[in-house]
Amino acid sequence: MSVQEKSERLDKLLSNLGYGARKDVAHWIRAGWITVEGERATSPAQKVRASTVRLENEPLDQPNGLTIIYHKPLGAVCSRKEQGGLIYDDFPARWLDRKPPFSPVGRLDKDTSGLLIVTDDGQLNHCLTSPKKHISKTYHVTLAEPLQGAEVDIFAAGTLLLENDDRPCLPAELIIHSPTEASLTLHEGRYHQVRRMFVAAGNHVTALQRSHIGVMSLAQTGLQPGDFQITTAEALMQMIQPAAS
Repeated sequence: MSVQEKSERLDKLLSNLGYGARKDVAHWIRAGWITVEGERATSPAQKVRASTVRLENEPLDQPNGLTIIYHKPLGAVCSRKEQGGLIYDDFPARWLDRKPPFSPVGRLDKDTSGLLIVTDDGQLNHCLTSPKKHISKTYHVTLAEPLQGAEVDIFAAGTLLLENDDRPCLPAELIIHSPTEASLTLHEGRYHQVRRMFVAAGNHVTALQRSHIGVMSLAQTGLQPGDFQITTAEALMQMIQPAAS
């Protein structure tokens, strides 16, 4: 048993993991679907450790926190409320009912694809989004017009002021791959920042993919659009910032 594992009511545990309402647990117990340490569960109020519980002979999925690496496809929306295809359509439905909520770390808009972390770990979410943690995000950008050549210096200067913002962007690194393709590495996360930076430089983004979070690359994961892999906060941070160990 992990030293961090605690005992809690069976019905609360299953409800918090999104399996169903507490009232459902009583039915599952009567049906013999739940075992604890190999024996049939006896009561919704029974105190259990998650690692000892089986539902229909299967262990509970990620009872100590859920973190995934996800290849967000084009067209998928990060919100739970908007119309159309949602990122959550690619995950088991019960994950939507987990408590605390399972949600993306920052958002990629509908027309942006690539690396996205989704987790119910609030501490990890804060670590990945706080500017103080210095975790960069890199984007592969396709542009409507050829680059003019000055964009590298403009983005690196730390003086670029976006429309409706009251402070300039932090310095960002632009690597040019072709007249209309480049990689841009940011050290902060503002609303539609990549697109707005190129608008400020007199251009327009036609395709955008997040290729890296820290040093972890989308190519490294091998994930196809819509695919995900389950990981842990510790393993994820080793992929993103390996020197931090």
